[in-house]
Amino acid sequence: MEFYESVADVPAGFGPSAVTIGKFDGVHVGHRAVIDLLEEVAAAEGLTATVVTFDRHPLAVLRPDRVPTALVSNRQKRELLEAAGVAATLMLPFDEELRALTPEQFVDRILAGALHARVVFVGDDFRFGVRGSGSVATLRDLGASRGFRVVSIDDVRPAGGRRASSTWIRELLDSGRVGEAADLLGREPTVRGIVVKGEQRGRELGFPTANLAPFSEGFVPADGVYAARVLVDGVSYPAAVSVGNNPTFEGVPAKQVEAHLLDVTMDLYGREVTVQFIDWVRGNVRFDGLEALIEHIAADVRRTRQILGVPAPA
Repeated sequence: MEFYESVADVPAGFGPSAVTIGKFDGVHVGHRAVIDLLEEVAAAEGLTATVVTFDRHPLAVLRPDRVPTALVSNRQKRELLEAAGVAATLMLPFDEELRALTPEQFVDRILAGALHARVVFVGDDFRFGVRGSGSVATLRDLGASRGFRVVSIDDVRPAGGRRASSTWIRELLDSGRVGEAADLLGREPTVRGIVVKGEQRGRELGFPTANLAPFSEGFVPADGVYAARVLVDGVSYPAAVSVGNNPTFEGVPAKQVEAHLLDVTMDLYGREVTVQFIDWVRGNVRFDGLEALIEHIAADVRRTRQILGVPAPA
């Protein structure tokens, strides 16, 4: 996949292209449906299937107090778009300069100018240009004089219900419903980060954990214990994962992600791992003493084995 981080990076001979525009946070099943249509039309018409997206949520500039937590990092988004088969991605910095473009400037500089668009796919509620002054009708009018047509795309509504959206997925993850979130994402929700040294409490209790550094990539789900898989150098290991601040101990930072890999001991310090959340096991509980905590961790591991289909070692 060709990847560009500014309009200036796009080569002069790029395209002609079929383009879709959006935040693509999570690259969920709704996004994938758009991408599939984009690629189908691009292949039929000899065009370059191109995604235009942004390096941050527009609210980060427009209303910083209301910006939602991203489901994926920019690096994850790039990887997901490439895995979806997109030929090219233009990830624009959503800054004051982009915000100030009129609809005509946006079309002339980006769609018609840099990308040589011949067809543009957008949702019915698409807005663009300064203060959202451009609508789908505006885009159609501009396209008619600049050589591209506009196709409105329908929302994806699983089982005919609510529209698939990043907002819905965040709601599910905030409730610990990682399995339902996976259905909307089309894959397991993941968090990726570097393993750092923790307090070593898990090791002392007989359940050593790999602790992810704060500010890891991806949306961390609700506090609790999860059945998960941990990817290390492309190899998947079953794991029981704790998210939260461990209420049994004082002074533990909030939203720690700690993974106990089943049946394997590895030195992971300083290595990047990916946690794939499979299913909810239980919420966080404050236990009266270490004996009760150890008993519940053992139960968590047994439940994780059941969910993942991993038998206990003989």
